[in-house]
Amino acid sequence: MTVWKYGDNINTDMLFPGKYTYTCNTAEEIKPHLLEDLDPSFAKNVKEGDVIFAGKNFGCGSSREQPVLGLRAVGIIAVVAESFARIFYRSSINQGLLLIECPEAVRSYKVGDQVWLNIVKGTISVGSSTFSFPRLPNEILAIRDAGGLLPYTRQKLQQRKI
Repeated sequence: MTVWKYGDNINTDMLFPGKYTYTCNTAEEIKPHLLEDLDPSFAKNVKEGDVIFAGKNFGCGSSREQPVLGLRAVGIIAVVAESFARIFYRSSINQGLLLIECPEAVRSYKVGDQVWLNIVKGTISVGSSTFSFPRLPNEILAIRDAGGLLPYTRQKLQQRKI
């Protein structure tokens, strides 16, 4: 797993440039443009299972689904940040992208540290230190496991028909 670390106030335009808002709609169209103005190496080198660490107010800016859709599509398993913008947080739940608020873990991370996430226990290990974060509600984990709110809702509707 590679950890991509960024600072405070990473906005949605940094995650996915606004100039592509009306021309890129599918995950395949979005992926090559992820973080292109902030970190041109990201889209070329990100791998499934990677994690993003960031500072405060991650995902601030305009309300668009492309940044979240793209991060999920390239296989980011979680974004660990000091804090998240409210609209980005909700959009991430809807798209099934796991967000973890753990300022201590973000602040302690140094390039090269090994990172382990235990979603069930609500812990994240960074190097030799382990930090706790509030355990995510089962419903949010179920939405993530289903691939987002729409697939989760479809599953629930199918279960009711049985």
